[in-house]
Amino acid sequence: MKAEVAFNVNGRPAVSEVDTRTTLLDLLREQLGLTGAKKGCDHGQCGACTVLVDGRRSLSCLRLAVTLEGRSVTTVEGLGTAEALHPVQAAFVRHDALQCGFCTPGQIMSAVEVAADPCATSRCAIRELMSGNLCRCGAYPHIVAAIEEVRGHGSV
Repeated sequence: MKAEVAFNVNGRPAVSEVDTRTTLLDLLREQLGLTGAKKGCDHGQCGACTVLVDGRRSLSCLRLAVTLEGRSVTTVEGLGTAEALHPVQAAFVRHDALQCGFCTPGQIMSAVEVAADPCATSRCAIRELMSGNLCRCGAYPHIVAAIEEVRGHGSV
């Protein structure tokens, strides 16, 4: 069964006809060509597919595309540009908070929400809030440092 879904992606209107079983991740990658969100585990356990839906983190591999009607989706491609990085992206670069880069888009998208979270008051709290995003390379201390920097500047 197919359905039409109208939503905004990275600030632009989008209308797609999708199979009702299509995930947001597959819609983004296969129909819209937005490949920043990665297909990691495809079970919602690694966080590589994290995007923002109405400003909140969402695992796009678990979310059905038909649930997006009227919503706003932000992917890593919509955060900043090469000339004007989002503050979280810039902090990730400064703190070398990436290694292989596979998990980086999902880490950044989660970090955007975590950096604005009033509960992220310590390294321990930041680690807990980011615990749904796995990094096989072990860049966790650098990721936490990047989030701390952004929180310290209040630039989220």
